[in-house]
Amino acid sequence: MAVEDLVERRSIDVVPDDERHGTAFSQFTLWLGANLQITAVVTGALAVVLGGDVVWSAAGLLLGNLLGGAVMALHSAQGPKLGLPQMIQSRAQFGVRGAVVPLVLVILMYVGFFASGSVLAGQATAQLTHTNDTTGIIVFAVVTAVTAAVGYRVIHALGRVAGVVCALAFVYLGIRLLDRVDLSALLGDAHFDLPMFLLAVSLSASWQLAFGPYVADYSRYLPRTTSGRATFWWTLSGSAVGSQWSMTFGVLVAASAGDAFLADQVGYVVGLGGTGLIASFLYFVIALGKLTVNVLNTYGGFMSMVTSISGFRGDRTLSPRGRTAYIALIMVAGTAVALLGKDTFLTSFKDFLLFLLTFFTPWSAINLVDYYLISRERYDIPALFDPEGRYGAWRWDALTVYGVGILAQLPFLVTHFYTGPLVEPLGGADISWIVGLVVPAALYWLLARRETPHAPDDTRYAPASARKA
Repeated sequence: MAVEDLVERRSIDVVPDDERHGTAFSQFTLWLGANLQITAVVTGALAVVLGGDVVWSAAGLLLGNLLGGAVMALHSAQGPKLGLPQMIQSRAQFGVRGAVVPLVLVILMYVGFFASGSVLAGQATAQLTHTNDTTGIIVFAVVTAVTAAVGYRVIHALGRVAGVVCALAFVYLGIRLLDRVDLSALLGDAHFDLPMFLLAVSLSASWQLAFGPYVADYSRYLPRTTSGRATFWWTLSGSAVGSQWSMTFGVLVAASAGDAFLADQVGYVVGLGGTGLIASFLYFVIALGKLTVNVLNTYGGFMSMVTSISGFRGDRTLSPRGRTAYIALIMVAGTAVALLGKDTFLTSFKDFLLFLLTFFTPWSAINLVDYYLISRERYDIPALFDPEGRYGAWRWDALTVYGVGILAQLPFLVTHFYTGPLVEPLGGADISWIVGLVVPAALYWLLARRETPHAPDDTRYAPASARKA
């Protein structure tokens, strides 16, 4: 394959059938590689750091990974059917311009995840390049941006490599860890605590749900004939296995290392593996794992920015120069946040994860109800780019439901800076994400089933006469 063929030409436009390629298994390798990484380890460790035990923390994380991963995988299954980036589809629910409301929050999410990933990867990069953390963060950010600019094929290739390399590294680290810890003592100290269990569920569910706004970006090149079930199961398997593997490792590390891990997450994990060449390899593995997921964040961020602006300008394509400019903007913003927040990473990251969940569970609920239950997997694709078409410029019913979904969670939300009034009666448990899925899903279904016109059977070439509401 020529080098120029690696550079992606598509952005928010539909991927034609003659450019589709790959199999559903590609979703397993990509999401396995994206989840076998240090930030997932830290997420699992938080369940113990905040008061949980090993057994019930691991069980709660598993439940959250399966539940949140199933929601995320339902979004992934939309990609082959529509051939569109994930957030373009939100125009069918919120309107061509109304979709900018969740999109702004999505962009903030990408910048935040870029920043949090750059903090830990920057530490590893600094060790590899024998520089300081600031230089490491900047070097890592530049490599991330360049990789994202090349696009889809390279992103999937990176996921395949990271999946194999990081899996081997985690097997080795797991063996080293088990040599150091008294596993029977940790497993024997199980004591079920509902709030701590639900916190673990929320941590992993939020981890998975945060992939929802861009997961279809990486399945949209699959052939239209690709099985939706296969796409769902391979995505869920890769993401749930990778994240649970990393998070369980984090649980064991936090339970056995305590303050030593909290003081230097990257340094402790590498020190667990050894010194010299082994340490250098593990620093490389940490940087590679973070590169995989940070490229996804950068690519998804640029897609979301283009989607937001094109809703008002009417653009359907993007020049290579414009692509580079959007990606550079994501990189600069994420790097700035990383440099400002690198000294308070652990506390900030936990609050960031749970606060994100407040905004993305209602979006997921509305998007999935509309796609699977209301539109029956058929969208009038040309109308997604036409503010005067079937879906209109603003759909205030969906935007209202979205707002209600956010507000409904606040009484049940637990973060460092805010705790809802109904948390204490529940023993301190955070069930906001469950409310955020159920309430908007029910409200949107009641409203939309009466008002949304059915899309034509042929969603690729809908006639103009069919695009009016």
